[in-house]
Amino acid sequence: MAAIFQGVGAAAALSSLPSNSFDSKNFLFSPRRSFSVRKAPSFVVVRSDGTMNLDLNPKGRRAQQFIANAVATKEDSSAASSFSKPGNELLLFEALREGLEEEMERDPRVCVMGEDVGHYGGSYKVTKGLATKFGDLRVLDTPIAENSFTGMGIGAAMTGLRPVVEGMNMGFLLLAFNQISNNCGMLHYTSGGQFTIPIVIRGPGGVGRQLGAEHSQRLESYFQSIPGIQMVACSTPYNAKGLMKAAIRSENPVILFEHVLLYNLKERIPDEDYICNLEEAEMVRPGEHVTILTYSRMRYHVMQAAKTLVNKGYDPEVIDIRSLKPFDLYTIGNSVKKTHRVLIVEECMRTGGIGASLTAAITENFHDYLDAPIICLSSQDVPTPYAGTLEEWTVVQPAQIVAAVEQLCQ
Repeated sequence: MAAIFQGVGAAAALSSLPSNSFDSKNFLFSPRRSFSVRKAPSFVVVRSDGTMNLDLNPKGRRAQQFIANAVATKEDSSAASSFSKPGNELLLFEALREGLEEEMERDPRVCVMGEDVGHYGGSYKVTKGLATKFGDLRVLDTPIAENSFTGMGIGAAMTGLRPVVEGMNMGFLLLAFNQISNNCGMLHYTSGGQFTIPIVIRGPGGVGRQLGAEHSQRLESYFQSIPGIQMVACSTPYNAKGLMKAAIRSENPVILFEHVLLYNLKERIPDEDYICNLEEAEMVRPGEHVTILTYSRMRYHVMQAAKTLVNKGYDPEVIDIRSLKPFDLYTIGNSVKKTHRVLIVEECMRTGGIGASLTAAITENFHDYLDAPIICLSSQDVPTPYAGTLEEWTVVQPAQIVAAVEQLCQ
């Protein structure tokens, strides 16, 4: 197997949208075990303005040095976010694929491994067509053995490759937690710097549409405490592609969280090459009255709530933190100094979640600027129910966000 890798190296639909914009029954979910006979999937295309159509045949900067603590410093130049060309519209999963394909063309060391990533194209089609283009050695189908193929990817990274490991569902990567923690996060340190681990671990997660508890896990909090790991969460096709490319180019191990309900979000992105900073938050909406910090799917719940808040006379500032580890406390701090109020909205669990860590970091660094206690809206500390109505109760809804802002601004 080592010889194989050396040869390689040589060579959503969104609940934040109106209820009539998406039918959850149309959302495609592939079972964990693949079969030889498969049907062509249909996709609901959701645009940023909330409109929908059915598509039957779908087709920055990187961090230079890992920051050990929870604070990301600001560099002089901003992330590559501007572009001059018209670009083209892509679904989020297509943007991820395009970023991965471009990096595989640019660097022959980049390879992909995981369950069904080869000729099937991945459970959500992020790797569709890559096996045909790059061959079975660079796009390697693995057995259903997450601990084994994640460890194999880490070993490949140690030998000089740049593997991208796909978890068919982030919940399955709990089976590889030992490899991610004891090896992926620690080998650079325990080897005295002799090894770097330039690996990307990515896959779908979050609360889906009645996928049940085991397929609706929010695992950001599980991985945030591992030393030596960077974590980012994409929320738009633009930053999905930019973060994918930046993560592949990084010398650090990066976990890229993708939300299962955002894959069919469509956006126009530039044709020219760009990457996003792995340690930089995104200012989504400037405002004056309250800072709302969020990421991934909750970005769209927050933006729906923001429309209501503006009609009520409030001016919220919305920041997509994107970098879950380390936090971009430069952007966050400047916002807190301006608004003096903070609301955190997350899909992660309340106990020990990203919001809890972010609350601690803000309190440590910007307590004197706060005019009100930080409010954190998180998912309920329960396994995600299968029943649709109960599932909705476990996740923060726009009305709760509106109520929290009104409470903060009293």
